[in-house]
Amino acid sequence: MSGAEPAVPAVPEGIDALLERVRSGYERIGAAEAYAAWQGGALLVDTRYQALRERDGLIPGAVVVERNELEWRLDPQGSHRLPEATGHDLTIVVLCNEGYASSLAVDSLHRLGLHRATDLVGGFQAWKAAGLPVVPA
Repeated sequence: MSGAEPAVPAVPEGIDALLERVRSGYERIGAAEAYAAWQGGALLVDTRYQALRERDGLIPGAVVVERNELEWRLDPQGSHRLPEATGHDLTIVVLCNEGYASSLAVDSLHRLGLHRATDLVGGFQAWKAAGLPVVPA
């Protein structure tokens, strides 16, 4: 074997414990805060898959990056980055459909050095319920 192998916990953590641990490392925001951050220049990233976007609509001005491409598209050092991925100090608000997958995505972005990344509590559904801008897909 080469290098140190990661420690394997004696008892698997489970998704609820993982989410709790991940979320304890940053402050999540609500729909109104996400809207204000976006209006202030934050990059709003919608990671929902296409069928959900077609069903529920889009947030005008949000960048759509499906979850399986997120790290490649937002890493400021990556060769496949979006033009908006300008640096590690970028404020990013990630949203999924209900606010679960986005928390795991934020953890991954933090590991890439994007420490100003956060996610929207309740995801797109909270955004829509708050009456914030949504347009048909």
